[in-house]
Amino acid sequence: MNADATREQARSQAVEKAGPVYDAELVDDTLPQPRRRTRRQRLARWWKHSPRVPQTLKDTAHIRQGAKDATVIVLRLPWRYLRAVVRGLVAAARWWRRWVTVRDYREAAEQQEKLADKFVEIRALALFRWRVTGAATAAAVVVGTVLTVLWGNRPLWIASGLLSVALAILGRRKDGSPGRKPALAGPRTLTWTMDPQVLVDAFRDAKLIGKDETLRLVERAMRVGDGWAVTVDLPATRKAADVIKNREALASALAVDEVQLIVERVRGNGGHAGRVALWVADEDPYATPPLRTPLLGVEQWDAWRPVPFGRDARNRRIDLPLVWTSLLVGAIPRQGKTFAARLAAAGLILDPYTRLYVADFKAGKDWDAAAKVAHRFMSGDETEHVLALRDWLIELVGEVQGRYRRMRDLDDETCPESKITPAMSRDTTLNMPITAIFIDEVQVPLEDRTPVEAQGKKLTAGEYIGELLTWLAKKGPAAGIVLVLATQRPDSKTIPSGLRAVLGSRFALRVMDWRDSNIVLGEQMNTRGYDSSRLLPSHKGVGILRPDGDTQAGADVLAITVRTYYMPNDDWQTICQQGRALREAAGTLAGHAAGEAATPVLDHAAVARAIGSGQPVTQESAGSAELPEPLAAVVDYLGDDLDDREFVPTAELVDALGVEPTAFGRQMGELGCRPDRRRIPGDDGDVRQVRGYSTADLRAAVEAWRNGDTPAAEGIEDSS
Repeated sequence: MNADATREQARSQAVEKAGPVYDAELVDDTLPQPRRRTRRQRLARWWKHSPRVPQTLKDTAHIRQGAKDATVIVLRLPWRYLRAVVRGLVAAARWWRRWVTVRDYREAAEQQEKLADKFVEIRALALFRWRVTGAATAAAVVVGTVLTVLWGNRPLWIASGLLSVALAILGRRKDGSPGRKPALAGPRTLTWTMDPQVLVDAFRDAKLIGKDETLRLVERAMRVGDGWAVTVDLPATRKAADVIKNREALASALAVDEVQLIVERVRGNGGHAGRVALWVADEDPYATPPLRTPLLGVEQWDAWRPVPFGRDARNRRIDLPLVWTSLLVGAIPRQGKTFAARLAAAGLILDPYTRLYVADFKAGKDWDAAAKVAHRFMSGDETEHVLALRDWLIELVGEVQGRYRRMRDLDDETCPESKITPAMSRDTTLNMPITAIFIDEVQVPLEDRTPVEAQGKKLTAGEYIGELLTWLAKKGPAAGIVLVLATQRPDSKTIPSGLRAVLGSRFALRVMDWRDSNIVLGEQMNTRGYDSSRLLPSHKGVGILRPDGDTQAGADVLAITVRTYYMPNDDWQTICQQGRALREAAGTLAGHAAGEAATPVLDHAAVARAIGSGQPVTQESAGSAELPEPLAAVVDYLGDDLDDREFVPTAELVDALGVEPTAFGRQMGELGCRPDRRRIPGDDGDVRQVRGYSTADLRAAVEAWRNGDTPAAEGIEDSS
């Protein structure tokens, strides 16, 4: 027992008492731990996102602008207060005169034709009010004298101050108050930024909002470039599209030229159909000398990048995308049409992996420098040049067909879709470079009447070239074909409607009237506020761009006024020489620039099968797109109702098309449509006489126009 007890005691002494056991996890101190925001950071975050903090105090730009506005308000406050006191004094005097002469009682008696019966009472009440006025004046003088004797001039100063405050409140400008409506002369740009009520009055004067409606300020006015920018919300049911369409009326209400006013609809997540962004320039943004093209300082350009094209009124750089689209440039002579087309060509020239076809039917020397880099080049306006262009286009149609066949054999990694990619366009083994066709004065080949034959069908060279261009504009972009057409005759007879319909980008410099502008920009663009015939003759190189793609003005902008960069002949020759050096270094110089003879591979039968039957595109097959405005808009609006209805009121057409009634009636009359009056039932069931057009007359005008039998159609043909 003693031995066992000894062993147990030794075992107990060997065992140490364990401490508490904790549940934990291993932490690596070497890993960066998330830092908690400091109190200052939390305060800054709350300040930036809190709706309780005014927008003016949330960032440096708004704070700076708010400080400027506050400084101007403080400097103008004494004069505004003095004017308000004077207006209040005049208003008080008018009220007292009306009260003391019992004007309200007298007018009530006159309306009841009892003025003679009430004359004695009116006279007595007027004498009583004169006595009250005298007594009140005497009491005021006595009280003022007593206070002055007892306490000096201090009571008089206090009373004068209170009286001036009351008069200033009475004389403050109120909307609609007689004699107190603000009247401003001259440019109001600075004024409406300081007083938003002036901007509201301008919208009302332009009839863009009603008398009882107002605007909601989304972003306060602030300096952006050389002008003021503000964003507002229109009243419910009012549309931003109407403001854009009536931009000229709004510019008149703001007392600025319409070229100084930029109106854009705010779209996307931050906008809606009634949100408008305005920008008003301090002066004519196009009065300064134009800027030189930035491509002069570029060693090499990528054709897949949009080409620097010009600047808008806000001095934002506008780049023009060319790949996967086509471009139509239209203008009257000497407005910068060739300069605009050469700007588009300059970016492609500086890419050594592009192939250029240049046809100058002006037969001048504007494009001669491009002969150093062009795969195909010609300059002339004879029949042989037209037939040479036909051969080029036939060659390109075959090239496009061949590219699509080769794309089918490529793997999905190289060609994921049936479209050319940047890597494919630079792979010389595939032989699919970006190919651009520039045709200046395209109306010359399109109007050529030389008879040609395609698959047994006889047609003119102009008709055949029109079909080839239309096919290339439809099928060519996905295969890397870029079509750029320039013309000084933008009319429906020169450029077929089928060709115009598939040209994605449009640039209209100054033209003669709204019809020519619509032919370049698209139907009814003038009713949306875009009419290049309103551009000033002094604004050379200024036009309306309707891009097919995203620009610096936004992806959702329908059209924008742009002043193109200036690129004189010396700069043009420099760029062409640089483009030739790039091609020589890359080993891509070929065709005309390399001295090779132009021997296009022609397969007329395959081309004829590709583009169709070879029949010319006539007005009968073109549909209502060949009709002039506003007859085309009327036909598009009525649709099947043109055959089903017998009569359409003028008010309905004016409201649906958004046109000015007087101008609409005059234009319809010129097209052979005369209105008449008929009795039709209204919405309330009452029969009333309205003015409108017979659909039979409209159909007859359409048929006569297509056959060229109307005087208006003959006049336009002669002028073209």
